[in-house]
Amino acid sequence: MKKQQWHSWQQFPFLLWLVSGIGLLLICGLVFLWNLGAVGLVDETEPLFAEAARQMTVTGNWITPYFNQQTRFDKPPLVYWLMAVGYQVLGVNEWAVRLPSAMAAILLTVAVFLILRFFGFLPGYSPAKPQQLWLSAWIGAALAALNLETIVWARQGVSDMLLSGCMGTGLICFFWGYTAADKSSQNPLWMPHIGYLLFYILTAFAVLTKGPVGIVLPGLIILTFLVYTKQLKSVIQESNILLGSFIFSAITIPWFVLVTLENGQTYIDSFFGYHNVERFTQVVNGHSAPWYFYFLVVLIGFFPWSVYLPASVHRLQFWNRSFWVEQSRFAQLGLFAFVWFISIFIFFSVSVTKLPSYVLPLMPAAAILVSIFWSDIIISKPSKNKAVFWSIIFNIIFLVAITTFFFYSPKLISTDPAIVNLPEAIGQSILPEIAGLIWLITAFMIAFALIKKINQRWIININLIGFIIFFIFVINPALFFIDDIRQQPLRQLSLQIPQVQQPNEEVIMIGFQKPSIVFYSQQPVEYLTTRNFFKPNNQPIEYLKDTVLDSPQTFKALVISRQKDLNKIGLQPQDYQVLNHQGSYVLVRIDKRMILNRVLNLYPS
Repeated sequence: MKKQQWHSWQQFPFLLWLVSGIGLLLICGLVFLWNLGAVGLVDETEPLFAEAARQMTVTGNWITPYFNQQTRFDKPPLVYWLMAVGYQVLGVNEWAVRLPSAMAAILLTVAVFLILRFFGFLPGYSPAKPQQLWLSAWIGAALAALNLETIVWARQGVSDMLLSGCMGTGLICFFWGYTAADKSSQNPLWMPHIGYLLFYILTAFAVLTKGPVGIVLPGLIILTFLVYTKQLKSVIQESNILLGSFIFSAITIPWFVLVTLENGQTYIDSFFGYHNVERFTQVVNGHSAPWYFYFLVVLIGFFPWSVYLPASVHRLQFWNRSFWVEQSRFAQLGLFAFVWFISIFIFFSVSVTKLPSYVLPLMPAAAILVSIFWSDIIISKPSKNKAVFWSIIFNIIFLVAITTFFFYSPKLISTDPAIVNLPEAIGQSILPEIAGLIWLITAFMIAFALIKKINQRWIININLIGFIIFFIFVINPALFFIDDIRQQPLRQLSLQIPQVQQPNEEVIMIGFQKPSIVFYSQQPVEYLTTRNFFKPNNQPIEYLKDTVLDSPQTFKALVISRQKDLNKIGLQPQDYQVLNHQGSYVLVRIDKRMILNRVLNLYPS
């Protein structure tokens, strides 16, 4: 933006805010709300949350979450409560399931925009100018929304995005309070700045979303930051920790007390022991990964902006403690974002159980770091900057590598047991070719801009345009493509169950567990995995024996399975009645005695 044009815009600050608001609305609407409920729930995790929330509306028990007639202590209740409220307003559908995640992402994107608009500059390189602050805000909001990690979790009905939204917005509110707190403040001594108050509230919501990690991570980040900047003592005084602890406890403790009273030691062992302590100290559910796992997750999850993170961090010179201690609080946002980023990265790298979603809460910090870096580059216009030059070179190389991956992806992607001929289906979809072409053109345009020495702001703009086109023409169609070949067949059979189910007829899935059946059929489902049929004292055979003996009047059952799983336990086509066939799944009616006899004949115990 030329200086004369900028001065013209500055004369109408209301218009700047209006245009920014419209831009935020368009970005968030496109990325987080467009087609949000147009595809079905994705096995294996999303239906667990959706059904637990539905059970709350059915049973009226808003304290203990249940899935498939069993308690589900994996997560605290906030995400279930929000989904359940959505059901009562929007009906029981995918929109209501995913809306809490989408709204959390929108709130976080707006918070990133606002904090950068007022504090998005880097001390020591260029003074904070209104033009730079607006640039930081616009770039930061776009990067906070337009990255793969955020898009994936903001469009799923699970707790990860809600945690990231509460935690990230809470940390931003803390920084707001940190900069606004002043000895000359008109607030009473006992009343901290509203930013601090919002931090206490949002952190409590983070704990009600995913447990202790909701306070451990923000606490670690803030403590590290304040110790480094030598502000710990003053912030403890001005933030009124006692009042904050009371607010935090008043929001969080009641539910933990009620659920413990209702479930006793079982809840304590499951939630605090298994789902928190063991996840950090042991491998849970086979989710192990090498020490460099999160380097790859951030590289791909924050693509393509991740290539600028090293230069953004280096430009901070975070190792120069004396420099940062001398800076005013208003100038410390970059350092705060770095501590935010690195604390979460190290914390989960140390954790034994590793999942890509664990580092989702560091994405807003990454967006802040890169946006401050780029706004400063654009404003200061350095003639020679090796870090910027080599970052752009790596940007081009990375895009070429991504292009190559997409062109060869049908040969690289492994099969999925829930999808018939997945590599062939992907190859026929032409989505890999479209994706590869988008990023190849993007790489070429960045290279052209670099060679021709075009204004450097176009580098970030080219990446943004490429990503938006990628989202519209690849990510969004891919959601429908995966739904059609993976989820729709199972969903259609599940929806048919209530229509064909006879009185007292059980629903069984043989082969493996797909929780979406419970949500869409709204029936309890007994899962019998084939690998357990042939183990000593196996659960499937014991279950069949017990139900046949205890309930001789209900021999019939509806079974969803794959043909090869039915064959594996010795069933023949004449043994059952096929009601429907979709994709790799069949819905059959069968006598449980027939299943039991076939298995015992095939593998005598």
